[in-house]
Amino acid sequence: MIDINLIRNNKELVKENIKKKFQDEKLPLVDEVYDLDKKYRDFKKHGDDLRSEKNNISSKIGALMRDKNVEEANACKEQVEKINEELETLEKDEEDLQAKIKEIMMKIPQIIDSSVPIGKDDSFNVEIEKFGEPKVPDYEIPYHADICEALSGLDKESAGRTSGNGFYYLIGDVARLHSAMLSYARDFMINKGFTYCVPPFMIRGDVVNGVMSFAEMDAMMYKIENEDLYLIGTSEHSMIGRFKDRLLKDEELPICLTSYSPCFRKEVGAHGLEERGLYRVHQFEKQEMVVLCRSEESMDFYNKMWQYTVEFFRSLDVPVRTLECCSGDLADLKIKSCDVEAWSPRQQKYFEVGSCSTLGDAQARRLGIRAKGKEGNYFVSTLNNTVVATPRGLIAVIENNYMPDGTIKIPEVLRPYMGGMEKIEKRK
Repeated sequence: MIDINLIRNNKELVKENIKKKFQDEKLPLVDEVYDLDKKYRDFKKHGDDLRSEKNNISSKIGALMRDKNVEEANACKEQVEKINEELETLEKDEEDLQAKIKEIMMKIPQIIDSSVPIGKDDSFNVEIEKFGEPKVPDYEIPYHADICEALSGLDKESAGRTSGNGFYYLIGDVARLHSAMLSYARDFMINKGFTYCVPPFMIRGDVVNGVMSFAEMDAMMYKIENEDLYLIGTSEHSMIGRFKDRLLKDEELPICLTSYSPCFRKEVGAHGLEERGLYRVHQFEKQEMVVLCRSEESMDFYNKMWQYTVEFFRSLDVPVRTLECCSGDLADLKIKSCDVEAWSPRQQKYFEVGSCSTLGDAQARRLGIRAKGKEGNYFVSTLNNTVVATPRGLIAVIENNYMPDGTIKIPEVLRPYMGGMEKIEKRK
């Protein structure tokens, strides 16, 4: 949610930003908020004037009563009563206007960074840099689900019976590799100075509204029937929600956290191979980075965070690249975002394994997260980034470490988490 002062003082900037995001249908919202805000401020000024008048009249009543000027004192009391009635109506109108303004403001996108490329959708995203040499071996790499099944490590058929499409059982050494990646990701981020956290896996509706737009919520979140609770789509949701309505000390910042959680999303898998694979599923696990900081620190953290993800995947022998997300591909709360994509030697192309975003003070404004500085209170900036989400990350490791004999070479950094195993092979 942007600062209302931007609309009061620079409507055209807000409109131009909406155009850059190709959301022209939202342009009328700016004028609507401007008019409602003007009306709200007029009401508020009138209310302040009435309160001042009420205080002046009330201050006279005691003296009039002491002077036994009962008739004039009673007249003053009647005036006060009329003002109270008018104030009651006015305050209700103020409250209704404020709620309407907030409802509309939550639909107006955050002002994007000037460095964001302009484009309508993800086809306009811009490659920034490649890390590691993308190789295609001289032997065939099967589909990842086939590799896992050949190693007795995947059972989607049974999951279909128990839970439906988009779910899976990971078994044996493949399941162990999956867990090893998450454990390594946890320690990797702890060694970067981040504090480890396991958050709640369900959050209330007001927290959901604070961390994402309604359109995102409707497309992603599972709601618990008859309760004001939602299953998280990523641990960022509950991690940021932890600071809701908090006034932090300036010296507490930056707060750097890394969190583990299962994640739940309504998205349906693509047709064909993806329905039996692990690329797009309803349930996965994730190690996340979350930072709360001062606004002037946010871009430095943004660049550090995506670089951590690149470093993480390179340590797993996975070539990656970074893509700058264009304006039309940015969610409404984001100022700037980039994706980290892993190389698929089977498909001979890259696929997304992580996303890093800086959201400015958008989430902080929605959730009331402020810090107390020397020059007054201010809204903090928030950032989030994927260390690894698996099984997507698992696919990248399997494909890039698949051997011609059908085994999977275990990257050296993961071997301590797998009892020293060097490869995964079919067990008798």
